[in-house]
Amino acid sequence: MEQSLQKLLITGFDPFGGQPINPSWEAVQGLPDRIGTFSLTKLQIPTIYGAAAQRVLQEADKLSPSAIICVGQAAGRKAVTPELVGINLRYADIADNSGMIYRDSSILSGAPNAYFSTLPVRAMVKAIQAKQIPAAVSYSAGAFVCNDVLYTLLHQFAGTETKVCFIHVPLLPEQALHGEPSLPLNTIRDALCTAIEAIQR
Repeated sequence: MEQSLQKLLITGFDPFGGQPINPSWEAVQGLPDRIGTFSLTKLQIPTIYGAAAQRVLQEADKLSPSAIICVGQAAGRKAVTPELVGINLRYADIADNSGMIYRDSSILSGAPNAYFSTLPVRAMVKAIQAKQIPAAVSYSAGAFVCNDVLYTLLHQFAGTETKVCFIHVPLLPEQALHGEPSLPLNTIRDALCTAIEAIQR
């Protein structure tokens, strides 16, 4: 008898910072509709503080997923890096896509300083590395919109059956105009598939 499918919500961002593309969404939108026991719902979210997380929460409210994986671009990183922790902080030298810049602001007033990811980040990394794809656990998701989404979701789903994590991915080769680290799109997509396979339960 075939195992019943679980629902996985996976998101990628729209382009930001003057880039014409964002590798997170380029990779996510090309994933299969099913990976192992997961049925995937793919969602593009805006690179805007607050609005990005709310878009995910709206979709999750309709979907009631077992797991949520958000994917984002991390220029300068050489590897696919699942994030272990989200922090209650907004700080960046660049503006989001609405023009907002935050400096040492809380995401949620009175909420905990940090939450740990509730999906098996280390197992994901080990599985990706086994495919000979560069991967590492990251202990900082920064304090831009990526972390904003991760922290908000971890706060919202703390103590529930819905598990959450965030995965940063490098630039694509066509973005790396000044020799920045990059990975081909198919490699990033393979890494995401492998990460999803690693959380089957």
